[in-house]
Amino acid sequence: MTRFGTLAALSLLMLISAGCNFESSVTVGMNAPAIKTKTLQDVGGDFSRITTYRYPDGRMYQYSLDQALALHKPVVLEFATPGHCTVCDNQLQMMKAMLSKYESEVIFLHMDQYQNPEAFRAFKVIGDPWTFIIDKNGVVRYKQAGRMLYGELDAVISQVMMGARG
Repeated sequence: MTRFGTLAALSLLMLISAGCNFESSVTVGMNAPAIKTKTLQDVGGDFSRITTYRYPDGRMYQYSLDQALALHKPVVLEFATPGHCTVCDNQLQMMKAMLSKYESEVIFLHMDQYQNPEAFRAFKVIGDPWTFIIDKNGVVRYKQAGRMLYGELDAVISQVMMGARG
């Protein structure tokens, strides 16, 4: 490999690893920031103005975060920008399946970096995907950077719901 090729490969590696930098200062046990975020109604039903996801589900965009927290139900809050993140796309596919299982008991919200940047700022999220599970009292009970598996998310939601019933 030439010197230029080595430098190019190192530069590419640095760029790739920089995109995987996960940070968030909102921690488990804190109250979730109750902020106004865009809803599908706010954008006139135009999915392209609320998400970069190719197969959006309107149920993830019915409520602003502040509205969802006011309903006193558990909230699964997914920060994912599938327009530039394949892992995010996969995460949202899994979330849609989970939504079908829990939709009467849990509110699922998707925040796209391009369309709801205020949510990313409020949670101080860098990188995506991020999953936050918030209990019925608005307290963050779980947070996970990166991809989750269906069984992992299902177990956490069940735990938070059991705590909500207790």
